[in-house]
Amino acid sequence: MAAPSQPQKSTYDAIVIGAGIQGSFTAYHLAQRHKDTLLLEQFLLPHSRGSSHGQSRIIRSAYPQEYYSRMMPDSFRLWQQLETETGTTLYRQTGLVVLGPPGEPELEACRRSLGVDEVLDSAALAQRFPGFQLQPGQVAVLDSTAGVLFADRALRAVQEVFRRHGGTLRDGEKVLRIEPGATVTVTTTAGVYKAPRLIITAGAWTGAFVEQLGLHLPLQPLRIDVCYWREKQPGSAGLGSVSPCFLTLGLSQAPHGIYGLPSIEYPGLMKVCHHHGSPTDPEKRDQAPSSAPRPDIAVLSSFISSYLPGLETQPAVMETCLYTNTPDEDFILDRHPKFSNIVIGAGFSGHGFKLAPVVGKLLCELSLGEKPSYNMAHFALTRFPGVLGAAQ
Repeated sequence: MAAPSQPQKSTYDAIVIGAGIQGSFTAYHLAQRHKDTLLLEQFLLPHSRGSSHGQSRIIRSAYPQEYYSRMMPDSFRLWQQLETETGTTLYRQTGLVVLGPPGEPELEACRRSLGVDEVLDSAALAQRFPGFQLQPGQVAVLDSTAGVLFADRALRAVQEVFRRHGGTLRDGEKVLRIEPGATVTVTTTAGVYKAPRLIITAGAWTGAFVEQLGLHLPLQPLRIDVCYWREKQPGSAGLGSVSPCFLTLGLSQAPHGIYGLPSIEYPGLMKVCHHHGSPTDPEKRDQAPSSAPRPDIAVLSSFISSYLPGLETQPAVMETCLYTNTPDEDFILDRHPKFSNIVIGAGFSGHGFKLAPVVGKLLCELSLGEKPSYNMAHFALTRFPGVLGAAQ
């Protein structure tokens, strides 16, 4: 953040609103393309109010949707490039097991995306990873490329390289108003900035911004319980820092899916979360009363008693995070239909972190008027009815 005594520059080649992982990578790509870029963040950094904080996220090649799995080699390459640029380790390869009923369509799609034929039955999985206990008849697919991204460290790293390339990051500046035009004007609590292109990557706050611009996007912020579970006997569950990540697909008791990461944040505690949460207002997320019912905890406790019997069935630590979901859980990466120099990246639905280097590249390309590197049909905002009503 610029010191108050410094003369404040007001004109840039590009402005990015929101310095989470998606906005930071967008700004990083713009700066690498020699665009003088301003990255605005409403909260003082670092903070835990959005969707990009915490120490760990899963990265995987296995994806049911081919359009995501096709992006993952590029994403791995860009993460490795960032590691090289900063001399920082951002990724630990742990592998990932995808659990579910045999023949489940999304599980089969993951297997195809990996190009593997092998599926592990209960005995094979228990032999390789003793902490996991499949239910009778269920199977697992192994993604050996997968692992853990160190989220907080990754966010700092991409912002560091952005600054190194001449980018300006101003935190603690809330955007008050956006005025579209050939030159976009952005008014914040600390200044007025102008640029020929604007990219909005404001997470759970995106809906409010684009309503100013005549769009109604079906974005639903969800408050997610991030839970950490203790081993019943330390070291006995085989779920320490060398164990794999996991996710479930097609389990009747967890239709939204459950995912887990090995012990990283808290020694001896495994991170296991339900890929679902409660609708929330991002301005009031931290005001949720502790006595509020938490049905997701019951889902997780039941899952752990069946599948991870070496863990206690009540969480030892609980934190919160925001997801911003679209109805189909695909991202929105598109230009505003009326103001083509305003680009929107939103609705990352709890699975966008791993793809942030590619998302940032695509948003950069869209903002520069270039042909995107990937087919964008699945990410068009016009796929949702009623979005354009006020924008036409």
